[in-house]
Amino acid sequence: MKEILIFAGTTEGRKLSECLAEAGIAHTVCVATEYGEIVLGEHPYRTVHQGRMDQKEMQKFLAEHDFAAVVDATHPYAAVVTENIKESMKDTRIPYLRLKREVDEKDCDGRNGQIVTFEDHKSCAKALEQVEGNILLTTGSKELAVYASDEALKHRLYVRILPGMESLSICMEHGIAGKQILALQGPFTTEMNEAMIRQYQIKCLVTKRSGRAGGYKEKTEAAKRAGILTFVIGQEREEEGYSFWEVSKRLEEICEKEIRWNRPFEVILAGVGMGSRENLTEEVRQAIESADVLLGAERMIAGYQARIEKKPLYTADQIIPYLKQMQGKEWMGESRKIVVLFSGDSGFYSGCQKLYQALQTEIDAKRLYASVRILSGISSVAYLAACIGESYQDAAICSIHGKKIRNLTQKIRHEKKLFLLMSGASDVRALGQLLVNAGLEQCIVTAGYHLSYPDQQILTLTPEECTAISKEGLYTCLIQNPEAEEKRLTHGKADAEFIRERVPMTKEEVRDVSICKLKLHQNAVVYDIGSGTGSIAVEIAGLSSSVSVFAIEKKAEAANLIEKNQKKAELENIQIIRAEAPEGLLKLPVPTHAFIGGSGEKLKEILTVLYQKNPHMRIVLNAVSMETICEMKEVLSLFPVREEDVILMQVSRSRHLGNYHLMQAENPVWICSFSFREVMQDEN
Repeated sequence: MKEILIFAGTTEGRKLSECLAEAGIAHTVCVATEYGEIVLGEHPYRTVHQGRMDQKEMQKFLAEHDFAAVVDATHPYAAVVTENIKESMKDTRIPYLRLKREVDEKDCDGRNGQIVTFEDHKSCAKALEQVEGNILLTTGSKELAVYASDEALKHRLYVRILPGMESLSICMEHGIAGKQILALQGPFTTEMNEAMIRQYQIKCLVTKRSGRAGGYKEKTEAAKRAGILTFVIGQEREEEGYSFWEVSKRLEEICEKEIRWNRPFEVILAGVGMGSRENLTEEVRQAIESADVLLGAERMIAGYQARIEKKPLYTADQIIPYLKQMQGKEWMGESRKIVVLFSGDSGFYSGCQKLYQALQTEIDAKRLYASVRILSGISSVAYLAACIGESYQDAAICSIHGKKIRNLTQKIRHEKKLFLLMSGASDVRALGQLLVNAGLEQCIVTAGYHLSYPDQQILTLTPEECTAISKEGLYTCLIQNPEAEEKRLTHGKADAEFIRERVPMTKEEVRDVSICKLKLHQNAVVYDIGSGTGSIAVEIAGLSSSVSVFAIEKKAEAANLIEKNQKKAELENIQIIRAEAPEGLLKLPVPTHAFIGGSGEKLKEILTVLYQKNPHMRIVLNAVSMETICEMKEVLSLFPVREEDVILMQVSRSRHLGNYHLMQAENPVWICSFSFREVMQDEN
């Protein structure tokens, strides 16, 4: 198969060579300097010809080889080279493809009043003689003679060139030496350009209108930030030729091979700590500085710049469509680095994990051509703990930052130390009020305000003082409870701990056994049907804040009593449903467990609805009357069940009578427990 010839000299030319090599297409790349050869590197499908050629030498080179196509990827301002290539090909039938340099029109709009445009280097050099201060020349070494001809101007030049011997020799030849030479290989971020401007006290930056690949945007943005002049060589004009994508597609036709011109995105999800630059890990700092695109909440990305763009996107619903849209754009064979910023640590109460899973799903389904990885940051809890000399391995950690937490009062009551991530001042005030209302005035609150920022404050507050906090901003708190109570590990509240009034209540021992028979687990969704006083609901909800309890009760008096017992127990994971079963169950979330303490002669109907909602759920029901006991026997034969267990529980309780303790029998209670079993179609 015939080879492709590329006259390189731009980033686009190098990227095209990489794409051809990856596609297994043999090609020759012509570069002017030894450095150009080094940058390209070795590849079995790539031959590099190093050295400048005039028109006749090009003509001879073309005659000596059999090329399928010639791609002109020289610099837009190397007009003489382009003309020589065209002239050398006049008598051939080889396709000529001019590869345009990608220019972002937004980079060249001239809206910044500090940008001055010149037709050529000579007029620019003349204007520089009138500019005071140091000058950063980023136009390369080829035109250096124009700027070095004036002695006064030459001593104010700082010349950024490629680190090749030819460029260095040209500098030395024109009297540019020592600290005036900045021999570096790009790309350069806005921050790097700005750092150079400030380091060398630059007053004017000189650049060619080099487009996106030449870092034009990063240079002009850095100059704008530093408040200095920018001199631009070259008027804005429409360049002839084809885009990177168009050239790739044309070469596919010629070579009859697919060229993957679009590289996978490298997506990095990074934790940025509290927000200040000093708080970044070195790994995250490098990721941000090399980012083509920065995404994240407005506050996260405000202080940083990206090579291409930054957008305030941070949820999967926003980011995935954006990446898919970008995927369809031309990136001239480059991989793009997309960095998404998250506050604090990426694995600590962060939206990072949800986005990671969503991205991975799209990648696995081949809807997104990308790789994704996570970089950790410093959490506000770790930072606050360090500031106040506290450990956090022995503390509970919770978050109410943008969300609600269940049973916070109970957590504080039982923990000696609890770190709490918060949002604004309103959260601190709400915390103070909660502690006051719960009688936890002994607690000490250490509040970290704007951690890591210059206006950082560490405040030691009483619950009452928390209610008066008004300064807006982000807070992280440590709540210390010197009188923390040991948490009971089992259920088993005494009957006297409940407000009863005239509503029937499941007795203590029956509650204990019935709850054990439920075989509850984390994140259970429990229906307490015929809840009465809510004693079962309260006992279950108190086991874990991950459990959701729905107390279903038709009587108004009983429903009010459940609410009183819920408040007394300081539990927020009970929802009271004032309705009759089974109608009141229809719109509730799918249950995992149900306790039936009262069925109102509708046991069969209730179990039918429960089976329809979850044919695998666990059921425990109590029966005292003969009618319910008979109904219980009937339903066990009607529904497919497993792990069936029926016990008759008889409890006698001692009571004082003079000098004696006499046993008084309670009503016997039948406790029936089982799990539904889903019936397969062939069993029907």
